[in-house]
Amino acid sequence: MSTFIELVVNGVSAGSVYALIALGFVIIFKATEVVNFAHASLLLVGGYVTAVLHDDIGFLAALGAGVAAAAVAGALVELLVLRRARVEHHAVLAIVTIGVDIVLTTALTREIGTQVLSMGDPWQNKIVYVGGVGIAQTRIAAFAVASVLIAAFLLAFRYTSWGVAMRAAAEDGETAALMGVRLTRVSLAAWAIAGALAAVAALFLTVFPTPGLDRSTSFAAMKAFPAAILGGLDSTTGALVGGLIVGLTESLGDRLPGRPRVHGTRHRRGGALPGDAAGPAGPSGRAVRDEGAVACLNVRSASSPRSGEPWSCSPCPSTWTRSGCRPACSRCRRRSARSA
Repeated sequence: MSTFIELVVNGVSAGSVYALIALGFVIIFKATEVVNFAHASLLLVGGYVTAVLHDDIGFLAALGAGVAAAAVAGALVELLVLRRARVEHHAVLAIVTIGVDIVLTTALTREIGTQVLSMGDPWQNKIVYVGGVGIAQTRIAAFAVASVLIAAFLLAFRYTSWGVAMRAAAEDGETAALMGVRLTRVSLAAWAIAGALAAVAALFLTVFPTPGLDRSTSFAAMKAFPAAILGGLDSTTGALVGGLIVGLTESLGDRLPGRPRVHGTRHRRGGALPGDAAGPAGPSGRAVRDEGAVACLNVRSASSPRSGEPWSCSPCPSTWTRSGCRPACSRCRRRSARSA
């Protein structure tokens, strides 16, 4: 039961971070009707600036600089690229953001190289135990910070003049413009806010239990895109619900019954873990199945109790079937049939 509670807590925490990123997708879509595929690169900008500066100016100042850098990057994308693109269809602008993402991500991954950058966070790998359930402090901080930021955004979206202007622009841009709403300001602010939220999310995507920021961090950020789609790209509350669904699914999905694990670690495609061939079907006595459900590591080389012939050659690749592991080569299949 404690394991289940721990998984739920971790899932809710991760889901709140995904909700922050998904909220950025929604803000930009509501303001401009553009799907922003450059959002992951904005996240990488904020995370990289935080990781590089924290040794020199401290964690909080570095985080502030990262948030500001991501906000400025988002505003510059809107100001220098999208606003100058003379196109009629918003789908074309979405494709333009793909190009922006490629340019920014390539430049940043070249700077990062093979390094794994620490974020210099104060929580490190500390764990809090509540009723026998171990929860990383980074998870608690992620949920708390994300909750505060989401609540602040929703209040601003409902009660401030900017929020009213954005809602008016989302409902009918032409009418809002006739009523005096400056759509360019709304769009610029939306990109800046989305970038700032992405920078905060970058922090909690790269702290414990992950090793740090590397060039693959932007791919992890794209997990939030399905969250935005699930909730609806024009729904702020839907983004929150979608983020929680993705986070819980990711956390609980790793421990679903029936997903074989070897020594507590899911088997990876293309390689065996130590001890996989220790028995007829791995050390657990069951067939060790690959994630793709197409390969099996049943390499039983011991003699068959009935025929005295070896089960397979050294080793024979096998295919997973409903009845178990089926050796790949015909000689081993004949031997396994005789030993059955």
